[in-house]
Amino acid sequence: MSNRAFALLALLALSGCRGDPREANDGFPLPRRDVAPILTNSFSTEDARDRLGEAELVMELAGVSEGMVVADIGAGKGYYTIRLAPAVGESGRVLAQDIVPETRDALAQRVRRENLDNVAVRLGAADNPGLPSNSFDRVFLVHMYHEVTEPYEFLWNLRDGLKEDGLVIVVDSDRPIKRHGMPPQQLDCEFAALGMARVQTADIEGTDAYFAAFEIARPRPEPRDIIPCS
Repeated sequence: MSNRAFALLALLALSGCRGDPREANDGFPLPRRDVAPILTNSFSTEDARDRLGEAELVMELAGVSEGMVVADIGAGKGYYTIRLAPAVGESGRVLAQDIVPETRDALAQRVRRENLDNVAVRLGAADNPGLPSNSFDRVFLVHMYHEVTEPYEFLWNLRDGLKEDGLVIVVDSDRPIKRHGMPPQQLDCEFAALGMARVQTADIEGTDAYFAAFEIARPRPEPRDIIPCS
C-alpha cells in the first residue's frame, strides 16, 4: 500500500417538511420542495436487493474498478459499502458515511466484523459530507438524496471532493418525494444549479428505481448565485 493511500485513508477516518423558499443564514437557498424524513429501517432487505442484482448492476454502470477511491454517502446499514470494498480491491478505498450516530456506529462494527481494511467509516453532516478535495472517483448517493434537507449546500460541498473526471452516482425512485422518491427532472435541475450535468441514465429492472451519473460541467457557483428549482 502506498504512502498516499495510507494518508488518504487516515484523512477519511478523521475527517419531513415543506421546503422554505427563504435563504439560509449562510447564503445558500433552501429547497422549494418537500424533503422526506430519514427512515430508520432499511430501504429493503439485502437478500431482496441481491436477487435483483441491484448492486452489481449499479457498480457496473458506474464503472467501478480496482484501485478507485469511492464514497458511500448515507450508507445506512452498509449494503453498498460491503459490496464496494471488494470491487475496488486492496489498492482502492471506500469512505462510508452516515449522519445518524447510531447508524454510523453499527456500520463501523459491521466493517470491523467483516475485516474490511480498505473502508473508513465516519459521521457526516446534513449540509456537508466533508469530503477531502479532489479525492474521489465515484460518490454514491443511494436512496438518500430525497432526505437531504439542504441540497444546494450539500451538493456545493460534495462536488469539491470529486476528482477531475469523477462522477456522482444517484440511485433513487421515480416517485414523489413524500413517498421517498426523487423525480428525475427535479434531480437534474438541482444538480444543474451546482454546475453538474447528467451523463448517464438507466432503469433498475424490477423496481421503480433509476440510476443517474453526473459530472462537473461548469464552474461551481457562489452560494448567492445559486438559483433554486421550483
